[in-house]
Amino acid sequence: MALRLAFMGTPAFSVAPLAALISAGHQIAAVYTQPPRPAGRGHAMQKSAVHVFAEANGIPVMTPRSLKTAEAQAAFAALELDAAVVVAYGLILPQPILDAPRLGCVNIHASLLPRWRGAAPIQRAIMAGDAETGVMTMQMDAGLDTGPVLMAERLAIGPDMTAGELHDALSPLGADLIVRTMAALERGAIAARPQAEAGATYAAKISKEETRLDWTQDAAKLRNQVRGLSPAPGAWTELNGERVKVLKAALAGGAGAPGAVLDDRLTIGCGIGALRLDILQRPGRGPMAADELLRGFPVPAGTHLT
Repeated sequence: MALRLAFMGTPAFSVAPLAALISAGHQIAAVYTQPPRPAGRGHAMQKSAVHVFAEANGIPVMTPRSLKTAEAQAAFAALELDAAVVVAYGLILPQPILDAPRLGCVNIHASLLPRWRGAAPIQRAIMAGDAETGVMTMQMDAGLDTGPVLMAERLAIGPDMTAGELHDALSPLGADLIVRTMAALERGAIAARPQAEAGATYAAKISKEETRLDWTQDAAKLRNQVRGLSPAPGAWTELNGERVKVLKAALAGGAGAPGAVLDDRLTIGCGIGALRLDILQRPGRGPMAADELLRGFPVPAGTHLT
């Protein structure tokens, strides 16, 4: 049975679930997304990926800066929804919003809850060296990703997988899962189960300080940092006076002082072990392989990275 839904999401990750709900025949009464933000060198106002997709499909778009006002809550209640689907929206939903739809608000979260509640579950899973993650649908409550779980799908994290690659694998998985969840919810054929508190972790938003590579750390930890921040915002190091992003790296043989260039292949000494830098990006340029970068940007052995 087709449901009358509001969809609440903002980044590219949220587009596939919205498209899947439309394809499944559900009526999207409104899309809620973050307001346009200045972006790029010209700081032009840019609509979110969900905003652009919704407009292209003729769906009304709402961009409130808060849902805490009586006006915003009255407008949401007036939609007379069966349910709201929330995917990386970016605003806290107050209790009147959670209570308004007949079947409540259902969230897609990109982790195996209760591990990695919060804003950056994809990046945090890779940075922590997790071997597995997934997507879950949950009935939302007033807590931060604490609601009871409805359905789940698991996914192995490959040893070389980046955050960008994991993002692209989880988004369609979440799209399939939300369609199945909404069908089961409407039939009354699904039982929400409370999350365990054991093993709960918090996926805080990535800070600028975390993007800089600290060569005194273990090489394996640094490699996971590179994977978890690739392609954006990108881990970085200072090289020949430039802030150079490292988008791909591999564990390497050898050892040396932390930050020391050990050979002509950009193998760098770490606190424990060594890391070979494979794909890099200089300011204002595209990603390039290490050998390509070195042809016009010499980094001889003995150079020290900071």
